[in-house]
Amino acid sequence: MSAYKFRVLLDSDKEEEIFRDIVIAKSDNFEHLYRTILDAFGFKNEEMASFYMSNEDWDKGEEITLMDMSFGEEENDTVLMNQTALETMVEEADQKIILVHDFLKMWIFLIELQQETNEEVTTPYVALSIGDAPDENSKSEDFMMESEFSEDDEDMFDDIDSYDDEDFSEGFESYDEYDY
Repeated sequence: MSAYKFRVLLDSDKEEEIFRDIVIAKSDNFEHLYRTILDAFGFKNEEMASFYMSNEDWDKGEEITLMDMSFGEEENDTVLMNQTALETMVEEADQKIILVHDFLKMWIFLIELQQETNEEVTTPYVALSIGDAPDENSKSEDFMMESEFSEDDEDMFDDIDSYDDEDFSEGFESYDEYDY
């Protein structure tokens, strides 16, 4: 049985590079790789995640997801982490893979195959650890956006209760003219 050695780089706001080299059996599945990555960076397994097979330009390709979210749709092409062996998806000597962990905070891990080895690996391990990973909760949720209204605009809604129906009915006499 042979193994893969992957370099896993955490995309973060820190100035320093943060990465781990992980060695894992080729026959292992993506869920095992996912859990090993989370452990290596000190993250909890409490969020949704997906791997995306990638190319030289780091484009997202085929998705390999943690859970089936198809909700019973008939044509289900979902590829699941726990059912997919690494060796079935790794096709190139420098295969690139993107891992998105926590779709609200969007933690991105860039994974690149460093080498294939003949090493017998029964349990994945971290061969090299560079940089301190940030706290998983240190990143704000990406979907949160600043309000389009400034504090000065808040008072424009203060007198909304002073309007009555007559203020909005100009040119409208009754419902009867519409033959309801």
